[in-house]
Amino acid sequence: MKLGKGKNKTATVQNNNQAAQQNQQPAQNQQQAANQPQNNVAKPETQTDRHGRAIRPKKKFTYIIINDLGKKERRNIEAESEQEVRTFLAQQELKVEEIKPQSATDISISFGKISPQDLSFSLTQLSTYIKSGIPLAEAVRILAKQSTKDVLKTSFNQLHFELLKGENLSSALEMQKKLYPALLINMVKTAEMTGDLPTILDDMSEYYTSMDQTRKQMKSAMTYPVVVLTLAFGVLIFMLTYLVPQFTSMFESNGAELPLMTKTVVGVSDFLKSNYAILIGVILVIVIGFIVAYKKSVGFRKSVQIVLMHIPVIKNVIIYNEISNFTKTFASLLNHGVYITDSMEILQRITNNEVYKDIINNCLTNLAKGDTVSSAFKGQWAIPIVAYEMIVTGEKTGQLGAMMEKVAKHFQELHKNIIDQMKSLVEPLLIVFLAVVVGIILLSIIQPMFAIYDTVK
Repeated sequence: MKLGKGKNKTATVQNNNQAAQQNQQPAQNQQQAANQPQNNVAKPETQTDRHGRAIRPKKKFTYIIINDLGKKERRNIEAESEQEVRTFLAQQELKVEEIKPQSATDISISFGKISPQDLSFSLTQLSTYIKSGIPLAEAVRILAKQSTKDVLKTSFNQLHFELLKGENLSSALEMQKKLYPALLINMVKTAEMTGDLPTILDDMSEYYTSMDQTRKQMKSAMTYPVVVLTLAFGVLIFMLTYLVPQFTSMFESNGAELPLMTKTVVGVSDFLKSNYAILIGVILVIVIGFIVAYKKSVGFRKSVQIVLMHIPVIKNVIIYNEISNFTKTFASLLNHGVYITDSMEILQRITNNEVYKDIINNCLTNLAKGDTVSSAFKGQWAIPIVAYEMIVTGEKTGQLGAMMEKVAKHFQELHKNIIDQMKSLVEPLLIVFLAVVVGIILLSIIQPMFAIYDTVK
């Protein structure tokens, strides 16, 4: 019995030791886990959409359908699986001929671009359809069906697909943020919260129509001088590389004494003929380097913009355009209930001018400190006094949105006037420039001819 009790005691001690070891083991594991790098412990969470469904990476598909005219129509779409595409096409009762993953040679919607004119017209149509009682998804389907441009058809088709899946319009637009402006996406988000989508679509249509008119004014003002200068340099190069050498050989054969002007023109002609390949290469390198640096380097882009904004006449064109766009967009955001801080963040994203980006960034900093909007614009050389005073007045009266509309109209008119003045000024300047250049070349040719005539006489 004693032996049995001893065995039992021994077994009990062993069991207690094993239990203690087992209790210590989790603590040791926790300590080891704590000593390991956190990136080995943390696991990425599965992303879900607003309906709580897991988000899977989308793939690009190409499908061919038979349209209403009995012709094959090739389209592209992004979906999580081929079955989603089939379901989408079945809901529209389309005759599908083929569905396959998109190859590298297929054109994607990211290569296209929606112009402000097309965007404005599409927004007007969408608003009209919704006002007439057509559901949003069906209205977008109609837009896709009637569009003639590939980028519009593909984009609206993708929007229709996302809407049928249960996404709201702003989320569907944000999935194509390379095509649609950030301002439009945020304004649609505001409309979805207020429930007044048609009104905001109409306002955005007017906004992009106005922006398109401004862009066309700038383009029209630049087209004439660019075309004339291109033709002028073409004629100048032809005269220097072909016409001048013909007369040079004649002067040399007659032993005429060439004046300084003629020697200079002949030297330029010989230099162009001997080094034209190098000159073309240098010009291409400079132009490409400038474009790449302007797009990639914020500091370089800002420096170029500052220089341009200090050149007479050109500075007014840039400043009036930026102030007009800024105040017009700001007014639209405020009038539709977007918070000032959110408005400034949107404005910072949509402008391409680094000077105004810095000013808006300072405004955001001031707002975070509790200061007013106008405090960030006070004393800024890129902000006209009129615009600053109107901002101050709008803050004091509580009518900042209405004041911004007035500022936008004022500077839009100033911008139009300065563009018209530029067009009127550029034409005579180009004529004078051409007359001087051609006159110098002709004079350099005529002078030796008189010398030869005197010698023969």
